[in-house]
Amino acid sequence: MSLLNKLHTLIIIAAVLLGLLLAQVPFIAAHAATFIIPFLMLMLYGLFLAMPLQGLKQGFLHRKFVTISLLINFVWTPLLAYLLGYMFLSHQHALWIGFVMLMVTPCTDWYIIFTGIAKGNTVLSASILPLNLLLQVILLPIYLLLFFNQTGMLPLGSLLESIVLVIAVPFIFAHATRLLMLRSGRQGLFEERLLPTFESAQIFFLGFAIMAMFASEGGVLVNNLEVVYVMLVPLLLFFAINFIVGRLGSHWARLNYGDGASLSLTTLARNSPVALAIAVAAFPDTPLIALALVIGPLIELPILAIASHILLRAKGRLLN
Repeated sequence: MSLLNKLHTLIIIAAVLLGLLLAQVPFIAAHAATFIIPFLMLMLYGLFLAMPLQGLKQGFLHRKFVTISLLINFVWTPLLAYLLGYMFLSHQHALWIGFVMLMVTPCTDWYIIFTGIAKGNTVLSASILPLNLLLQVILLPIYLLLFFNQTGMLPLGSLLESIVLVIAVPFIFAHATRLLMLRSGRQGLFEERLLPTFESAQIFFLGFAIMAMFASEGGVLVNNLEVVYVMLVPLLLFFAINFIVGRLGSHWARLNYGDGASLSLTTLARNSPVALAIAVAAFPDTPLIALALVIGPLIELPILAIASHILLRAKGRLLN
């Protein structure tokens, strides 16, 4: 493992702490959110550069992976989230709703980054992304109706921005870059200079995105620190249980290391930006719901970094 890989967790923790510190500066807190999407786009551009386009179709045809991933994300996970919320957050109804909203929306960006960190199959992870996006939009109001008898109008503009800007634009630009450079005879420059540069820069783009996220929402968090303690146990239990379920699913399906790591992170990471946008639009008079979604990444991102390194160590043991 390279020195940079070993520093991933420290970089992420430092980004969270710096973001919370910068949130205390009003000017920065007011404008930090505008930098989240650009850094996510740069981060995913580097990942998509190394992703052969023909591999997406092959990944989507991996029936075992797709089936297990969908079952965990959209059948098992909502039930687990509701049960944990009932056990630990039933006295805070708004936090319970926010917790469930976060946990039933699978990630559409971070998880690909952490899959790359864990040396998992990023092509396979990306192949499930469109289906995850579609199903979470369709099913989130249904989950809210079933669990809480509450629904709200989905902010389609924010959702389309997430899909087009964060996913489609870097994907298109990355493959246009790959196509142009390979067809113009610059394969050596592409493989020896461009790919390694963006591979090394991804963790820094991730760190800047995390820092911007916490700088924009950290003020609300700092003023309501007691909510962190209330949500800490159910969040930790959720991620621990789902990580184990993902590993058991990989073992049951006899997936190789790369595919198994992809399954673990695809079913572990949650979509806090989209869930937060939906919460703000659907429940504007209940800020505690949005606050629960701000707290989620504070716990989730270090856990994803730790999970990536656990998977890497497991890979090392397999090779020894």
